[in-house]
Amino acid sequence: MIATVIGILAAAAWLYLIAFRGGFWHGRDDTPGASSAPARAVVAVVPARDEADVVGRAVGSLLAQDYPGSLHIIVIDDHSGDGTAAVARQAAEQAGAADRLTVIASAPMLAGWTGKLWAVRQGVVAAGAHRPDYLLLTDADIVHAPDNLAGLVARAEQGGYDLVSLMVRLHCASLWERLLIPAFVWFFFMLYPPRWVADPHRSTAAAAGGCMLIRRDALERIGGIDTIRGEIIDDCALARRVKAAGQVWLGMAHDTTSIRAYGSWRPIWDMIARCAFAQLGYSALALIGMVLALTIIFVMPPLLLLSGAPAAMALGGAAWLAMSLAYVPMLRFYRCPLWIAPLLPLVALFYTAATIGSAVQFWRGRGGRWKGRYQAATP
Repeated sequence: MIATVIGILAAAAWLYLIAFRGGFWHGRDDTPGASSAPARAVVAVVPARDEADVVGRAVGSLLAQDYPGSLHIIVIDDHSGDGTAAVARQAAEQAGAADRLTVIASAPMLAGWTGKLWAVRQGVVAAGAHRPDYLLLTDADIVHAPDNLAGLVARAEQGGYDLVSLMVRLHCASLWERLLIPAFVWFFFMLYPPRWVADPHRSTAAAAGGCMLIRRDALERIGGIDTIRGEIIDDCALARRVKAAGQVWLGMAHDTTSIRAYGSWRPIWDMIARCAFAQLGYSALALIGMVLALTIIFVMPPLLLLSGAPAAMALGGAAWLAMSLAYVPMLRFYRCPLWIAPLLPLVALFYTAATIGSAVQFWRGRGGRWKGRYQAATP
């Protein structure tokens, strides 16, 4: 009887997720069309801490944008020890556009700020001298497709959006990346269905921090970066602030990519553990609820096939098939083999364990670890 009840819960959950959760599982390329982009002034703000291995390609891709308006790039060197600033300058010189790049040495971080947002704040202040219409907040590992900026501006102008953001295509080449990276994006969209994000009648708000275009006046209207200065999940926090007073759009890009490689499971674990408990509001009760929900929805369906109860086995098999089929579009987007789809219960176990690890780090006073800093508030 217990197995059957669990099977009913799992099957009902997957019926809801597939039919009524905003079509989060589609996994399509949402890159905006760039043909009608107006010539708005844009400043790209790029925080960088020990990013010498990637920042050159990121800066080069920004300088190579096919965009009719002005674009200036500000790199904030956040106390790097690897020559990040020099690499950024070299990329601009090689592109023959040294005058379009400004590199700022970050000031010592003030109390109450996370490192990234403190760097972004300094970049936004410096951007004011260029009087931009938009700010492109982007990471140092993002290589932008030549038409990416034009597409983002066109989307913002045509839709009247105050913030448009793209979940860029993450690096996905190694075995561990193929097993875990598509699921990271898939789970993100499960939490924040893009269709719901763009719906002004829903409260769901999210953004992908690697590529966010925001109207300068919208950022000023919400009080600037200062209003989210202590946030670990800063992109979604910004989206919530903006959507409270305007409109937000979120999509997924195919040709704009992150070149940050994950050679094993550990850096992916660390990426999740840095912020997963923050997503739960640092609540132990929310953590317990999340673990129970993921266990019932993802882990129990294949186990029910071993229960020996016909009804539970049928429900478990149906739920396992449903989750596998719903995962296929994302695997195709990332050009991963489809045999990974039935492994989703194991992948969910990995993410569950990393979330528990995130809580443990927080309780030990080591939450929000990023580039040698522990940024989450301690309990």
